[in-house]
Amino acid sequence: MSELWYRKPASGWDEALPVDTELLQLNEDSVWYEHLPRLRDLIRKGAHAEAEQLVRRAFFASPNGQRHYEPLGTLSLEFGHPYDRVKGYRRSLDLKEGISHVQYEYENIKVHRQLLASHPDEVLAMRIEASHPIEFLVRLSRLSEVEYETNEFLDDLIVDNRSITMHVTPGGKGSNSASCMVAIRCDNSQGEAPTIARVGQNLVVNARKTLILISAQSTYRFKDIDKAVIADIERALALSTENIWKRHITDYQALYDRLELQLGSDATHLPTEERILNALDYLLISCSRPGKEDGSDRVLPATLQGIWNPSFHPPWGCRYTININLEMNYWSANVGNLSECEQPLFALLERVAAAGTETARKMYGCRGWTVHHNTDIWADTAPVDRWMPATPWPLGGAWLCFHIWDHYRFTGDRALLARMFPVLRGCVEFLLDFLVDDATGKYKVTNPSISPENTFLDENGNPGVLCEGSTIDIQLIRALLNAFISGITVLDLADDELLPSVHETLSRLPPMRIGSAGQLQEWMADYGEAEPGHRHVSHLWALYPGWDINLGTTPDLAKACAITIQRRQAAGGGHTGWSRAWLLCLHARLGAADECAKHLELLLAQSTLPNLLDTHPPFQIDGNFGAGAGILEMLVQSHEGVIRLLPACPDEWRTGKIRGVRARGGFELDFGWKEGEIWGPVIVKSELGLRTVIYYPHNGLQKVVEGSGVIILPGEDIN
Repeated sequence: MSELWYRKPASGWDEALPVDTELLQLNEDSVWYEHLPRLRDLIRKGAHAEAEQLVRRAFFASPNGQRHYEPLGTLSLEFGHPYDRVKGYRRSLDLKEGISHVQYEYENIKVHRQLLASHPDEVLAMRIEASHPIEFLVRLSRLSEVEYETNEFLDDLIVDNRSITMHVTPGGKGSNSASCMVAIRCDNSQGEAPTIARVGQNLVVNARKTLILISAQSTYRFKDIDKAVIADIERALALSTENIWKRHITDYQALYDRLELQLGSDATHLPTEERILNALDYLLISCSRPGKEDGSDRVLPATLQGIWNPSFHPPWGCRYTININLEMNYWSANVGNLSECEQPLFALLERVAAAGTETARKMYGCRGWTVHHNTDIWADTAPVDRWMPATPWPLGGAWLCFHIWDHYRFTGDRALLARMFPVLRGCVEFLLDFLVDDATGKYKVTNPSISPENTFLDENGNPGVLCEGSTIDIQLIRALLNAFISGITVLDLADDELLPSVHETLSRLPPMRIGSAGQLQEWMADYGEAEPGHRHVSHLWALYPGWDINLGTTPDLAKACAITIQRRQAAGGGHTGWSRAWLLCLHARLGAADECAKHLELLLAQSTLPNLLDTHPPFQIDGNFGAGAGILEMLVQSHEGVIRLLPACPDEWRTGKIRGVRARGGFELDFGWKEGEIWGPVIVKSELGLRTVIYYPHNGLQKVVEGSGVIILPGEDIN
């Protein structure tokens, strides 16, 4: 599938663009420590109400929220071509080229609009072509999505005969100001004289061929934002329209063409809403690109909505929620052969680590750094919001740091590991200091602790949130301490002074426990759940995205995970897009192909909008990336140190082929299958020269791979 297309305009922003008015929603991505002993004591005693009251009074931040991600503005192109009077309407997104199209005929005039976001030229570019000259109005504004709101939230509009410039200051004192410029160029063709006229604060264009360029910058990246915006526009205007398109396509396809997946026959003759598939590569390439080596462009990772947000009051502030959502955005990056798209996550993580040292010291009296369940563009690390099941969780940094080591396992990028190792080490410092002895003195546990966003029922049936040593906490700490030890080996840092403490702490972490129903316990005690179908399955982190639980070495724990998932599903779990995607990934690790197929079908049927964006509801992009990761996990797994082909491939996918999928150890694979068996050669590209074993499906062949270069392995010759 290389195109998404539709026979009618979108009915709302979630679906995209109307006909008579082209609407572009523009975005530019840019005192407690003294109470801690008392809190820990209350938690240990099971005094849930008192502990929560203390947290509300002394641990919640003020102000209670972070600044959220707002739209930059709205560019309207008003054509006066109502949908009920046009013929042959077709809107589409060419996934192979990263270009959206709108085509139709109005009063015998054929109209074709194309829109792209050019990474090499740092502009949005729209190309409008008609068989005869057409007139349309260009309007730049900044109105709230609330229909009765009439105020324009902008500082000024500056309009000349070829451009409109808008200045905005979204926040209060010291906030992030921005400049947006729209420039128009008409091509004089077939002897006609195109015109651009200023009408009030708008521009009216009459032409056969028009190029519209949009650039925006904020003071997050540049001190002189007007100078930066004008430079972007002038560089692009110096190019021909054809060259702008060519440069974009070349840049985009360098990433997009790396991975190809085909399942069964093609169905591109049907509109997208009738054959919903995943457009993973396009989304990640479009919202999370690596920046300059010196970091001067201050790249940002994908938010809860990628970079696409039309609302001045977006759900959850459209921030970086780091108790699952931000991490899920990058689950597919490495296996999907887009490892460099994870760079913005690491850039943010470096800033979070720097800011989090003060939070660790003031809140917990610990070395190193910490961050809680949310951060933002400014790398805020304090607890935000005032929601007990989420706000006081200080292990968001541990989950983020896991990405450092997993990225290294895929890429072998020693330079990046060396750059990020101080961040990982600082997180380890915090964990070593934050852990305390449990009541027996045998184990090291976190306190305070929560299992993100969930609530338990204690032995007396009382609800509680705060606990000691939630299962995900211990899983994260174990994984990160082991990553630290492995990083020490890779970087030849055996004399690191933390190493003895790390080994000692690892030996004293409590084991995972199986509860009375055969489930993996979410808490150290076998508590009941206030919401049995809860959307978070945090205690299964070690199954996916971690790897300490697997079918081969921990079968009892893997079985307990399967029972946990069954119980959640039976109680309505997976009712949000991203949580269904997580269940898909978990079932893939358990080799449960039929369950994977069921969850993928439910995800597409219940949690996917017609334009393929995931819906929580509302729109939330992590489900897109989580689903993409789950699909790839069904086809290739490498977390155990070996590579398994088709470990959870359902019967519905009888035939298929995949090209460019990545595996840990610096491997890239191309292979096809038929009737569930590998068909034809398996082409393995080994970049690091490491040794691995490739397991064919259904207890088939096992092939040892070692050495660098291209290695061709046999496949079944199925007729």
